[in-house]
Amino acid sequence: MALGSVAMGMAAKNYRNIIGANDRINVAVMGTNSRGGQLANVFGNAENSHVAYICDVDTRVLEKTTQLIKDEYGYLPKTEKDIRKVLDDKTVDAIVIAAPDHWHAPASIMAMQAGKHVYVEKPCGHNPQEGEWLIKAQKRYGRVLQMGNQQRSSDEAKEIIKKIHSGIIGETYEAYTWYANSRGSIGRGNDVKVPEWLDWELWQGPAPRQSYRDNIVHYNWHWFWHWGTGESCNNATHEVDIARWALNVDYPDFVSARTARNFYQSDDWEMYDTMNATWRFPDGKNITWDGQSCNSMNKWGRGRGTLIYGTQGSVLMDRNGYELYDLQGKMVDKVTAESRSATTDLVGAGGLDDKHVHNFLETIRGNTHKQNSPIDEGHKSVLLCHLANIAYMSDSHLICDPENGRIKNHEEAMKMWGRQYEKGWEVKDLV
Repeated sequence: MALGSVAMGMAAKNYRNIIGANDRINVAVMGTNSRGGQLANVFGNAENSHVAYICDVDTRVLEKTTQLIKDEYGYLPKTEKDIRKVLDDKTVDAIVIAAPDHWHAPASIMAMQAGKHVYVEKPCGHNPQEGEWLIKAQKRYGRVLQMGNQQRSSDEAKEIIKKIHSGIIGETYEAYTWYANSRGSIGRGNDVKVPEWLDWELWQGPAPRQSYRDNIVHYNWHWFWHWGTGESCNNATHEVDIARWALNVDYPDFVSARTARNFYQSDDWEMYDTMNATWRFPDGKNITWDGQSCNSMNKWGRGRGTLIYGTQGSVLMDRNGYELYDLQGKMVDKVTAESRSATTDLVGAGGLDDKHVHNFLETIRGNTHKQNSPIDEGHKSVLLCHLANIAYMSDSHLICDPENGRIKNHEEAMKMWGRQYEKGWEVKDLV
């Protein structure tokens, strides 16, 4: 009766975090400037989920995100800039990692070693070796490890993939995927004093040390190989994952990439802004990705999507539903998601986040028979994008082992399988 009288005066979203307290999962969110802020909100809104910590190396972001949680859910999370201190807190059940790419795998492995479950944003690693390490670490520590490829939790995607596997478009043989945006120049950076609001040492974490420049933090690190993984791992991961799922393929035997830096060629952007990558699989199936970072010309009215070709028809799908076509290109069915998800902004908010996070939390509780994105599946999709990057950096076609994706024809390319770590931040001993 006392609980009922208290709850009557509270918002429903606060009440959800009280009932069934024994099942409540305490979460720490690492890196909340952009995507992580959205995930903090999703975990705060999830049933019986409590955002216990906001972890960020930017004091301004700490203040902003904790205020967001207070405004939405009526409590203030603890704040901490060093993830290692958060991992020492035994009351924390799970870590959400949305820090820059070079942090994803090291933080995930450290968290699992500390007994925490992990929700890690894509890509799951900065390089192929880290994906392999994550699979080993997950098996060693027995924690739930889910990657943020949220379309795996789409009801519409699961429905049409099941139909594809049952033969609705005949035998599948190819997938075309794409991404289009209108990113601007990042300019020329200057070596300047680290701003007082930033802990540059912790921001770098496992990456070998470099001096601070004024055009890296927060988002532009994506376009530097030292910390980022390019548009392929940043965005192709999502559609390539859906294509691989639909075609029912794992590791490729051949990879090629045609790339260019067509825009703002005098700025500091180290990578391509245009990529056409192709992955061939042992059964003759192919996946192609058309990546346009700075030309937002849509295809089929979409900034991103996946087209699956079959011998009896085709399926066009994205985060918000699917369309089924016959061999003459006539639409015969269309299904639209009730809750829309963003496609080409920097945050990617939408109903799929709620479903993917719910699946992660229910997997931790043991209440679902199927985890939607186990790390071995996440790694396979991310690896395709790493291989496209390696083909670009080595200026070569790659012949790969279809059992594990490792490169067979190019010793120099295979040297890019891993990376060097800052002394004291090595993760291999934790695996």
